[in-house]
Amino acid sequence: MLAIVNASYLSAVVLLIVGLRRLSSPKTARSGNLIAAVGMGFAILVSMFSPTATGDNNYIVIFIALAVGAAIGLVFASRVAMTAMPELVSLFNGLGGACAVAIATIELLEFNKLPVESVETGKYLTTLSALFIGAVAFTGSLIAYGKLAGKVKDKWKVPASTIVNIVLLFVILGLVGYQTVNPGGGLMLVYVILGISLIYGITFVLNIGGADMPVVISLLNALTGVAAALAGIIYGNQVMLVGGILVGSSGTILTVLMCQAMNRSLMNVLIGGFGSSGGGSAVAVDQSVKQTNANDAGIMLRYSSQVVVIPGYGMAVAQAQKTCKELELLLEECGVAVKYAIHPVAGRMPGHMNVLLAEADVDYTKLLDLEDANKTLGETDVAVVVGANDVVNPSALDDPGSPIYGMPILEILKAKNIIVLKRGMSAGYSGIENPLFFHDKTQMLFGDAKSSLQSLADEVKMLA
Repeated sequence: MLAIVNASYLSAVVLLIVGLRRLSSPKTARSGNLIAAVGMGFAILVSMFSPTATGDNNYIVIFIALAVGAAIGLVFASRVAMTAMPELVSLFNGLGGACAVAIATIELLEFNKLPVESVETGKYLTTLSALFIGAVAFTGSLIAYGKLAGKVKDKWKVPASTIVNIVLLFVILGLVGYQTVNPGGGLMLVYVILGISLIYGITFVLNIGGADMPVVISLLNALTGVAAALAGIIYGNQVMLVGGILVGSSGTILTVLMCQAMNRSLMNVLIGGFGSSGGGSAVAVDQSVKQTNANDAGIMLRYSSQVVVIPGYGMAVAQAQKTCKELELLLEECGVAVKYAIHPVAGRMPGHMNVLLAEADVDYTKLLDLEDANKTLGETDVAVVVGANDVVNPSALDDPGSPIYGMPILEILKAKNIIVLKRGMSAGYSGIENPLFFHDKTQMLFGDAKSSLQSLADEVKMLA
């Protein structure tokens, strides 16, 4: 029986790995997600019917929990708007951390019933580590959810947060070490570790600004994976261990890649960089913008050879992706080549723009990464910015005094003409002013992104 269970776990792990591998390409991402889901479902079934140490299987409780969890997940996932997808990811990730906390707490309660001499030091330390990391992932993800949803304001900050976080971290590590070598001291210290860890998760994320949220979400996802892997060690469950390692390692790699895309270290993000400052280089007050209208912008697009669209969070807010796809089709009927330039940290979570455009059935071959996009922009007649801000801010290239100086951006000024679709002249989520709006090549088309794109589509249709 045990051999069958282990072989089944191996099959589930293979499905998870294949699914994760296919997530690396927009073309195969959907099937990869389904394959990984099948692998996880198979692992759950195998776990339910595998023999336990006591021989007891509480199938009624298990099936009730599965039914409730599946119903909640189905309702949330089916009703969530694409704009709220980052919040949903944060919330679900927090629930993963909460699961690790629950598992660790139950096991620590069991440890407390054993004689001190029979407590395995390695297993006890692993359980305390799962408690700590799971708690940080739980409350950290909830704060990230609140910030993305606008329920936790950026003004709610912890004074001297760097010092506070360092102190809390060392206190937690010290208490974990002490409890590990003195497991017979009762559960009071365990509860103290849990409480401080929950607080640390809050202070850890609270001061990080919205512009750094994609990095933070990826890091929190990695922490949840590590917590799951530790839970797998606790129970000797191979699929939990490997699944947690996959999530933890992929989340860590993604975090590093996004930090590289921002030309910043992870420590700089965590301590608090431009995403939390709300400041930036001042833009001269006597500068003015060139405003355009849908008719003039439509003519410019219609008689271009190549157009590149740069989507940002504003496109998600306006739910304008399908209207943008309509404009793309109209332009292509007129012989205009249309591409999309995707910055790694555009939006509020990793891959946010890719998911948004996939919903509108945009061909994945038209999505250009940062390097390819910058090559293409030099041959582009019109670059259309739809709700993006920080990822096209030229201060990153030419203003050493800017908080984002050195950050790789979409070099939009290479294009011959620029049209920016924006509600108003407010700064981006990072709070940094963007001199692009005042550049000679730039024309501003003010209004809701969806309405503006629809007006452009209507003008192009009339000119076809």
